[in-house]
Amino acid sequence: MLEPWRTGKVIRIENETAVSRRFWIEVPEVDSFDFKPGQFVTLDLPIHEQKNKRWRSYSIASAPDGTNIFELIIVLLEGGLGTTYLFNEVSIGSEILLRGPQGKFTLPEPLEEDVYLICSGTGIAPFRSMVHYLHQNKKPHQNIHLIFGCRKKADGLYINELKEMEQQEAGFFFHPCYSREEEIPDGSYKGYVHPVYELLTDQGRKPAKFFLCGWKNMIDEAKQRILAMGYDKKAIHLELYG
Repeated sequence: MLEPWRTGKVIRIENETAVSRRFWIEVPEVDSFDFKPGQFVTLDLPIHEQKNKRWRSYSIASAPDGTNIFELIIVLLEGGLGTTYLFNEVSIGSEILLRGPQGKFTLPEPLEEDVYLICSGTGIAPFRSMVHYLHQNKKPHQNIHLIFGCRKKADGLYINELKEMEQQEAGFFFHPCYSREEEIPDGSYKGYVHPVYELLTDQGRKPAKFFLCGWKNMIDEAKQRILAMGYDKKAIHLELYG
């Protein structure tokens, strides 16, 4: 059953990088905006006459906390009508029509196998929600590896926060990967995300589940490599961006 359209109010905005922004949205008509980590909301933006060309979906980046506030992380896309509107026209106090939560890109419970959360760019959003939820609610789990790919350190999202989480949550490991960075920070990788999960799974010798979120090229290659390591396609769950 689809959630109804509701009016959200932007209550806080912060720049995360030169081209990405964090938006906190309050839903005044409910006391608690309840969602499962990994779900998304659809925004109806005044950018086109046709409804389906006004809708833009974004994964929720925050964990459910019993309030009516959630966070989105959005990157400005060159020529993108939706993100251009959000960056240029939306400010604190702006109202946005939204529907959600939606989606089935969520973690199973209990978590009985190692989990690999593989993402690029703002694909990190649902995984940040999942990790904070597990930590805040003291959910038992096996090893969780969050493998995040971007071009340079300046493009990184939630890097320091997730490094701190690695110290606080036993069994959680954060692996940033930089494809075009010359100087690689300690604990990070140079290149793309794919060799990292191949290394960590010992080329498919360890039982695991894989969650993929990001652009189509990354997801297509990851699916191909994971299947080639011998994992069943049922072990792969994905959320496609773009």
